[in-house]
Amino acid sequence: MQHRTFVYFLLAGGVAAVVNIASRYVINKFTYFELAVVVAYLIGMLTAYILCRSYVFGPSGRTRTSEMRRFVLVNIGALVVVWVVSVGLARVMFPAIGLTWHADDIAHVVGVFAPAVVSFFGHKYYSFRREPV
Repeated sequence: MQHRTFVYFLLAGGVAAVVNIASRYVINKFTYFELAVVVAYLIGMLTAYILCRSYVFGPSGRTRTSEMRRFVLVNIGALVVVWVVSVGLARVMFPAIGLTWHADDIAHVVGVFAPAVVSFFGHKYYSFRREPV
């Protein structure tokens, strides 16, 4: 059961990641990369919450406000990872190795997927943990 839940989490996360990356691409036309990564992450996070609550973990028994607050807390930690990996690759690592072909895009994709396993356990055991009845 846990294996299937993790697969569903990865699928939901994949959809949210596509939303995140696509929205970053659009937002990046209006602002700088570092800010676009953060705003796109928020859009992807809302998508992930809806998908995880609906198809992966189900309601926890707490209010949606409580679930969302916990979901956001887990994702704040993940956002730090996404931002550090994305910006670190795009601004430090890739220029150091001479990678210029879609460097921001590649960096952002790697950054978005970096916190997947830690986020799964955070959401399973904190965001959507079922309250005893």
